[in-house]
Amino acid sequence: MRHDGRVSDVVTGEAVALDLRIGQLPSRLTAAVLDLLVMLAAYGGLSALVLYAGLSDADPALVAAVSLSLLVLVFLGYPVAMETLTRGRTLGKMALGLRVVRDDGGPIAFRQALVRGLVGLVLERPGLVLLGFGPALGMSVAMFSARGKRIGDMAAGTVVLQERLPARPQWTPVMPPPLAWWAPTLDLTGFDDALALSAREFLGRAGELSVPAREALAAELVDEVRARTTRDPPPGTPGWAYLSAVLAERRRREEDRALRAAGRPGLPPGSYPGWPAPPRGGSPGYGGPPGYTGGPRPYAGGPPR
Repeated sequence: MRHDGRVSDVVTGEAVALDLRIGQLPSRLTAAVLDLLVMLAAYGGLSALVLYAGLSDADPALVAAVSLSLLVLVFLGYPVAMETLTRGRTLGKMALGLRVVRDDGGPIAFRQALVRGLVGLVLERPGLVLLGFGPALGMSVAMFSARGKRIGDMAAGTVVLQERLPARPQWTPVMPPPLAWWAPTLDLTGFDDALALSAREFLGRAGELSVPAREALAAELVDEVRARTTRDPPPGTPGWAYLSAVLAERRRREEDRALRAAGRPGLPPGSYPGWPAPPRGGSPGYGGPPGYTGGPRPYAGGPPR
């Protein structure tokens, strides 16, 4: 299990590792404060209705019992009901783009929501009265947890993820200069939209993946693309460069067809704008796609089959 403060490997029931962003403590605290305000408002409103109903003159023991029931109803019922109905979100979490999921990345059910709510009610929320001891305990546990888990998450087998992230600029395929002569000879009949999207998404986030995950995904995509296209790339072509060249050639052909359909001159083969010029006096190399730091590892003898 890896946790660098931002991303965690969540392993699904099919043993697939997913890179997901863990909800950070400031966002979770802000969401908790928003939820607390909602619960306090609900508790105050229900208490006022009870007093208005005539219980203010009733037996003190009855009033205390009703107040305790309202407290449990609001401070336990609200988070449990919200997280169950919305699959892991409360109003505060919605505002901050957070979601509670199971350890395997799946949506939580009533059982996980109830365990989280009970632990929070017993160990954390009473501390709001006791000089903040309860929230401090929850924050301390989350700070020292490898995946930012509070006690309720540990008991329920859940984790809080940052679901809403800033949009990334869309990655645009570019043609590696060493492959510009080869790409026009490709037969892309079997290279459909779904496979093209998979290759584009991989290259667009290659720099965010760990090296083993990146190499495994690259090899898998290269195998699938080679099975649906001809001809094979030149020996020694890095996997990412092969995928980028196929995408760039596909995009050039689509633009060429669109121009010709509009009655304008098409794009000649080998015209691939966007790749930076090679160093003066040197020959163009493969370079690397945006965010792919450290350079790719070449596949000896060509991409793996």
